[in-house]
Amino acid sequence: MTSCRLLGLSSKRVCPFHTSAASWFWERDPKGGYLRDKPKPSRKDLIRDGLKELKTEIKLWKEEVKEHLRGDPILAYRRGEIDIQWQFNTPESLAKWVTTSDSDHNEGHSTCELKLSQGGKGLFTGDLNTQVPKVGRIKKAGYCNMRSIRPRKSFKRDAYFDWRMYTHIVLRVRGDGRSYMLNISTMGYYDIMWNDIYSYALYTRGGPYWQLTKIPFSKFFLTSKGRIQDKQNPIPLDKVTNVGISCGDKNNGPFWLEIDYIGLEFDPTHTESFAYEMYTMPKFIVGV
Repeated sequence: MTSCRLLGLSSKRVCPFHTSAASWFWERDPKGGYLRDKPKPSRKDLIRDGLKELKTEIKLWKEEVKEHLRGDPILAYRRGEIDIQWQFNTPESLAKWVTTSDSDHNEGHSTCELKLSQGGKGLFTGDLNTQVPKVGRIKKAGYCNMRSIRPRKSFKRDAYFDWRMYTHIVLRVRGDGRSYMLNISTMGYYDIMWNDIYSYALYTRGGPYWQLTKIPFSKFFLTSKGRIQDKQNPIPLDKVTNVGISCGDKNNGPFWLEIDYIGLEFDPTHTESFAYEMYTMPKFIVGV
C-alpha cells in the first residue's frame, strides 16, 4: 500500500513514501549515526562553554517561573483564533530552524536554505536534484528539509510542545505550485520512537497570492524514515518535539516556499480523532 492510496490521491508526484513494518532495531543515536564522526569536546571546553551560557539559562529559568504563575491556560484557547507558534519575520526567528539536504551527508546534490524574502518573510528555497552519487551506498536521492529546533527548558532540559487543546495546525504560505510534506515529530524516550514522524501533504497553488492552509491533526499519518507504517495511531499531541517541511517530489529544479507563520487553532466543531480506519487483526499483523 502506498501513501497515494492512504491519502486518496492519484498523483505519483506527491507520493514518494513507501510502507514498511515498524522498526524494532536498536538505534545508535537520534541522528541515525550521522554524527558519529563528529569530534567530542574536551572536559575543559565543556566547562568553559557552560559558564558562558549560565546567564542565559538563568534568564530562561525565570521565564519558566513567570509562565507557570501567569494564570489559567484554559482561557488562552478560543474558537476561531490562531495562536502563532512561529513567526517568520526576523533573523532571530529563522535561527529557530535548521535546514538539511541530501548533499549535507554526501548522499545527493540537492541544496537549500532558509532566509528572509524581499517582503520580510521566511523563504525556504533551494534546488532539488534526484541524481544519485556514484558511491554505491544509496539508491535514491533528492530531498530538502527545514525543521524547528526542539524546545527545551533551562539548563539544557528537553521539553515538549503540548498541543492537546488544539485541533488544527495553520500555515500562511505562498508557494511555487509544488507539493511539500508537513512533518510533526514526536521523539520519545526509547530509541524505537526517535524516528516517529507524522506527515501530511502540503499543497501550494503558485502565483502571487498568499494561501491559508488549515490541516486537522487527525489527518496526519505515522511514518518512520520516510516509510508509512502499517500500524497507525493519532498524534500524541502532548509529546511534539519538532515541526518540519520537506521538499521531495522527485521533480528536479529550483523550488521556493514563502512562509508568514505557523500557528495552531482550536475548532470545537471538529470531532474527528483519527481519519484512517484500522481493523482488528491477530497479534503482529495489522491492516489499514
